[in-house]
Amino acid sequence: MKKKHTLSAVVENKFGVLARVAGMLSGRGFNIETLNVGPTHDAGYSRITATVVADEAALDRCVKALDKLVNVIAVHDFSREQVDHVARELVLVKVKASKVTRSEIIEIAGLFRAKIVDVATDAVVIEFTGNESKISAFLSLISPFGIVETARTGTVALARGKKKA
Repeated sequence: MKKKHTLSAVVENKFGVLARVAGMLSGRGFNIETLNVGPTHDAGYSRITATVVADEAALDRCVKALDKLVNVIAVHDFSREQVDHVARELVLVKVKASKVTRSEIIEIAGLFRAKIVDVATDAVVIEFTGNESKISAFLSLISPFGIVETARTGTVALARGKKKA
């Protein structure tokens, strides 16, 4: 049975590593739902976080193949390893806002601890960070006002406590 998996890979921060990792995933038939890449606290390394939907057997082969790539230091599947972890995503959403609806939109944003980052005469831009279910709940409450556009970062994740991932 297919299920969503959050993969985290620490890789050397070198040219072409992202292309090899993404190419390996897509070459094995995985649709990458979200992909996030950024440097770690050590500038020589980056963390690639990807969410994919896959069955256990295919994903097991994929994780082993990723782990064998030359510039990959470590790969973890937070979903399968039962590792207690924190996963977050950032979304920017531009919502239609008139004089009449603006205060209600701001109130909803406040309930979710979202930030209004831009206000125009006909729209507001809201920044919201949370897990996937909270983002979905926020978007469903805000969508009746008219979502003009959204931008999402994709999931980032880290293991809780002292365990490195």
